[in-house]
Amino acid sequence: MSGRTAIILGASGSVGQALLAEVVRCGGFSRILIMTRRPLNLQSGAQVEERLVPDMAPNELSQAVVDALRELGGEVLGFSVLGVGSGTAQLSLEAHRAVDVDLNAAFARGLKASGKVQHLVFMSAIGADPHSKTTGSGAAGMARYSRVKGEAEAAVRRQGPAVVSIFRPAIIIDSRHTPWLLSAVLPLFAPLTPAKFRSIRTTEIAQAMVAIALHPAPHSAIYNYPEMMTLIAGR
Repeated sequence: MSGRTAIILGASGSVGQALLAEVVRCGGFSRILIMTRRPLNLQSGAQVEERLVPDMAPNELSQAVVDALRELGGEVLGFSVLGVGSGTAQLSLEAHRAVDVDLNAAFARGLKASGKVQHLVFMSAIGADPHSKTTGSGAAGMARYSRVKGEAEAAVRRQGPAVVSIFRPAIIIDSRHTPWLLSAVLPLFAPLTPAKFRSIRTTEIAQAMVAIALHPAPHSAIYNYPEMMTLIAGR
């Protein structure tokens, strides 16, 4: 067991749960901090600590991250898989940004301000583009959704640690937000789907994110499906 620490935002979601399980399973972290609004009551191992941020607003989150890391030594890796999930079609653009952009940017700022973190592993989505239209539906895959994801990427890269590894999954087939029928059918069409757009499992995203954290790249980069599979194969 190393003296390495992981600090995670978004551990309660489908990908977040898979990520936490993989961070614990890999044995590469002696301490795991979870930033959360409310207790998750996770049974994930003695090295997992929940740090509550009841008022999950940007300034409060940034300060909570700095406070959580203040006394830590050794290498610290940041992970964020925070996102609205389902229901973005019902949200206003501002409400969607408040979570995906503002909170992720605040987390990234806190990591940088702590002086302890040089690398953030961040989950976005395929098609992220800060120049997409802001009109129309905010549903996943639509232009407005891509705009918010692109803005989130730009914010964490601008305000966060020196290196940001951005993961852009397409449809996540075993997420609780993905209809079960779609999850069952999509893998059948994988051979006909361009590699960049292939569906992926939560566990595969988690494995790829942990792989890049344990063997970090020297510079920021974007990882689509093919690159994620390469990371998993090289673990």
